[in-house]
Amino acid sequence: MKKLRVGILFGGRSGEHEVSLLSAASVFKAIDKNKYEVVPIGITKEGRWVTAGDAEQLLQGEAAGPSQLRAGDPEATSSAAVLAHGEAVMVPPEPQRHGGSLSPFQTDAPTRRASDRAINVDVIFPVLHGTFGEDGTIQGLLELADIPYVGAGVLGSAAGMDKDVMKSLFRAAGLPIVKHVTILRSEWEANPKKFHKVIESKLKYPMFVKPANLGSSVGISKARSRPELGPAMAEAAKFDRKIVIEQGVGGRKQKAREIECSVLGNDSPKASVPGEIVPGKEFYDYSAKYVDPGSQLFLPAKITKAETGKIQQLAVSAFKAVDCAGLARVDFLMDPKTRKIYLNEINTMPGFTSISMYPKMWAASGLQYPDLIEQLIRLGLERHAEKKKNQYSR
Repeated sequence: MKKLRVGILFGGRSGEHEVSLLSAASVFKAIDKNKYEVVPIGITKEGRWVTAGDAEQLLQGEAAGPSQLRAGDPEATSSAAVLAHGEAVMVPPEPQRHGGSLSPFQTDAPTRRASDRAINVDVIFPVLHGTFGEDGTIQGLLELADIPYVGAGVLGSAAGMDKDVMKSLFRAAGLPIVKHVTILRSEWEANPKKFHKVIESKLKYPMFVKPANLGSSVGISKARSRPELGPAMAEAAKFDRKIVIEQGVGGRKQKAREIECSVLGNDSPKASVPGEIVPGKEFYDYSAKYVDPGSQLFLPAKITKAETGKIQQLAVSAFKAVDCAGLARVDFLMDPKTRKIYLNEINTMPGFTSISMYPKMWAASGLQYPDLIEQLIRLGLERHAEKKKNQYSR
């Protein structure tokens, strides 16, 4: 029986490039080689697409390689030799820094005919996190190429990445969210005094200031008072034109409990058992996730049976609200005093190392990592087959 040819797409131009390398290395290690022929497709931080030997080199690490991140699977990140036989090459346009014509990306075989430089795979697993990978851009490319892929489509990916749009969809679906304000970077830079007042008139300290379009808590700061709000806004403004400011759950004296839940499926998604993160720092930022030790994981989360059921129901509702598919990790905040649960955000391509929260919650629910990978590939093919039923002309 012919093996299914799976392209693992990783790296990318986002601030979560290194996290993607970790996730991809774990997938390469765990995927069933008896069922799947694996083709590595890497994207450098500059946006150059590479395959085979060059993709292996990228996976083993660039200047800031995966070995610097605590949260990776050490066995997976050191076993990139499984990539050596990849052969597909691609020629989408390279991002231009100073204008000019489109130029092809570097490939492993620059002398091949253009017709040979194509994606030669049955399905793509885009293990890309953040901007230019989890935001609908890659998904749009794959839709145009009519290639099946794992995860949410263009709409679900874009809505899941933009925290402002995401919250609007959650609110429209009647889901509980925290108070928040969205400010454009241009508005803030033009009149910071005015928008200091606007924010403070609607929200109470402490506040969390976030770039609207980014993940892994990059660019997020906690502002406990007015002197901290300006620097927090400046930090978030480095990463996006929209800035989301949220009122902290729990007030000044208590930190919110951070509960997460994994969702798997297409039209009939299911939720895993929830897990709880207790950050080693003030909140679960990028350093707490991937660099500094001290954060604790409780799996399953120490909550009541009724609270577990409510979080699972809300997780599935959030998944449907943004028209997600395949997989998502849904994050919640719980007020430690009132135990009120707030939907925080959805991640349509969450960290995917074997020790990341998404697969760990499914493992705790009885679905092990290699089987999870297989189910996701099946769901991607299933969704593509469903879309092939559509009629696009009269």
